[in-house]
Amino acid sequence: MTTSADQTTTDADQGSSSADNGSNPAQALDKPARSDNSAAQPKSSEAAESTGTSHNAVRRLAQRIVTRFGAATVAFTIMAALFGALFAVVTPPFWGHDEITQFGRAYQVAHGGFLPEQIKDNRGIAYGGDVPVSITALMGYALNDYTTNPEEPGEMVGDPDGYDRLGGAEVSSATEPVWFTNTAAYSPVPYIPAAIGIRLAELSGLDVAGMILLTRLAGLLTYLGVVGFGLWALRKHRVQWLAFTVAALPIAVFQSGTVTADTLTNALAIMVSALLVKALFLGDRLGRFETAALLTATILLPISKPTYVLLAMLIVVVPVHRFGFGRTGNGGSWADAGWQRWIPWGFAAAGGGVFAAWMKVAAPTGDGMGLMRPQHQWNSVKPGEQLHGILTDPLHFVNVFGESIALRDARWFTQFFGELGFSYIDVPAISVLACLLAFAVSIGIADRMNPATATFRRTLIVGLTVAASVAMIYVTLYMSFTPVGYYIIDGVQGRYLVPLAIIGLAVLLRWMPLRLTGSDGKTPTRGPAITVIAATSFALIAALWKYYSIVWG
Repeated sequence: MTTSADQTTTDADQGSSSADNGSNPAQALDKPARSDNSAAQPKSSEAAESTGTSHNAVRRLAQRIVTRFGAATVAFTIMAALFGALFAVVTPPFWGHDEITQFGRAYQVAHGGFLPEQIKDNRGIAYGGDVPVSITALMGYALNDYTTNPEEPGEMVGDPDGYDRLGGAEVSSATEPVWFTNTAAYSPVPYIPAAIGIRLAELSGLDVAGMILLTRLAGLLTYLGVVGFGLWALRKHRVQWLAFTVAALPIAVFQSGTVTADTLTNALAIMVSALLVKALFLGDRLGRFETAALLTATILLPISKPTYVLLAMLIVVVPVHRFGFGRTGNGGSWADAGWQRWIPWGFAAAGGGVFAAWMKVAAPTGDGMGLMRPQHQWNSVKPGEQLHGILTDPLHFVNVFGESIALRDARWFTQFFGELGFSYIDVPAISVLACLLAFAVSIGIADRMNPATATFRRTLIVGLTVAASVAMIYVTLYMSFTPVGYYIIDGVQGRYLVPLAIIGLAVLLRWMPLRLTGSDGKTPTRGPAITVIAATSFALIAALWKYYSIVWG
């Protein structure tokens, strides 16, 4: 069952045709009289007929687009493009999550710096790279601005003219080193869209503000393309609205409009999840392009953000006959060669291999992460010592983990929907409620999962993998960001769970038989789709309004 708009037909063209073919004698006799008195016909009727024809043509075109690409794909593309661009424009430069260090790493990648580079820093071990002085001036201005805010109800931006003045400067040829140890640990892969944006800005001769905006929009365009492909793969299934709801969360759209490695990471994770849901949980065969996309993402996702390596490895759980391998036989069936069952395993091994290789390359950066802490904690982040503590005293780690949940779970819940950048503005409560409504409806109308492919064993493996991925997030931040002896695991944010949401909810749907039905006992499509779109739109509008009013006044 598809969720595209209901097909409608009109009789206007048929009526016009019957009036012209002379089949009705009375109409045929009336023709000369109408021709002789044509001047007496009101011009407004001709305009109305023309308007009606144009409206029907637009409607038919819209229906064809929805049928071809899927309703969720079209809705996502329009909404994410609109609100992502608005966030890119209204978010002050470098006010995104770690956007100063994210941009620094992207600039380094854009100019061929693929490996972490150690820089001189009197505070301790540090990694970073050279950035134009005119850009670092704006970085420093933004850093001071979002860390020194007035009391309510004063706007957070101290002097908008300062951004105009520094943003309007020419990108200088002179450079200076910028610290970004935290992002130096990431491979160049998630920064490719931003690096392309930077190079295009340089070729176009844009000023500082123009370069930042173009870099943001390059990431947004990538998010639209990759996530849109994942939604397109689900266009024939109602579960597309669940994927839409996750992809259009305020936090996801906000990040797509800022410079961050999370833009491509989130996009790849959502696409991988959508393809896994289609092949494994729904039991549909992937097309050749979908198969190629899933295999490619199996390598790219683990080196975009290591904590999601296990999500990419789930490709080996998909039955081999659900991939688009082989050629169509004479009878129209697909013949799978025995060796093809090893293709997913080969790509999983390759993904695991590049993950392990990059972790070895990036390992030294962990010794410099303490500089992200307050000064009295600069030398307190020690990954090796934390790992030794986990292995020798696991109960202590479990206790710290439990304490973290007890003290921070409500915060993580809100952050899942949106804590917008380094303004630390939470999306309004009404946005959270609207998102919860969209989740309730999209989960309620989702397709029933296929037990033939999503067997109990496979579903259990997926569920345990999601749980292990969540654990990896906590362990990674415990080792790389939390001071030794600290009472909680510091640095965990709810947005880190967004890439795992779709596949996690798919496990729930496999074991939860409840679905929403209409009075006729059938699962509705049009009404719920409109509800999800309306709720998501409302959530984004409210989030954007709150962010703009607090930041800019």
